[in-house]
Amino acid sequence: MDAERSDEALMLAYAAGEAEAFEPLYARHRGPLFRFILRQVRVQATAEELFQDVWQKVVTARDRYRPEAKFSTWLYQIATNRLTDHWRAATHRPMASEDDMARLEREADPETPEHTLSVFEERRRLQRALEALPPDQREVVVLRLEQELSLEAIGEITGAGRETVKSRLRYAMDKLRARLGGQRDGPEAQAATGSNR
Repeated sequence: MDAERSDEALMLAYAAGEAEAFEPLYARHRGPLFRFILRQVRVQATAEELFQDVWQKVVTARDRYRPEAKFSTWLYQIATNRLTDHWRAATHRPMASEDDMARLEREADPETPEHTLSVFEERRRLQRALEALPPDQREVVVLRLEQELSLEAIGEITGAGRETVKSRLRYAMDKLRARLGGQRDGPEAQAATGSNR
């Protein structure tokens, strides 16, 4: 039954006291949300901490939840706000060490151990290209391509207008194409800046 209910219906049920409604909601969003946070901070332990903080905020804000937008938009807005707080605090402490970054680059994706070496290398190239983007461009690319959010939803999450989001996506995709040698001209690149979502 829970599998048939929308995210919004599950969140409203959870807010109304139906504790078991939280489990399918969490199960649907935990993987994509964690990957989104990890791509932003690039350090596993930090991502895990921020991930827990985001879900804690969901729990404490449940009484104030209103389905005025999709649940995923609301969730990623919480995550973006928490990331903003993290970056502000990070200006007062040193960045991750080179050892931490090297260890992160060596880690294989635990969800896809059967990938061949060539696929792994391609993913590493893409990850490095994403990391080279300015944070605002990287954020919109990840929200668009990995979370498949509309330009409007990304605008709500980031606080930027639709045209700003579209412009950031365009610049980011141009930089990714240049860095990857023009290999990303397929449907993924077209979907990023399209207006049909």
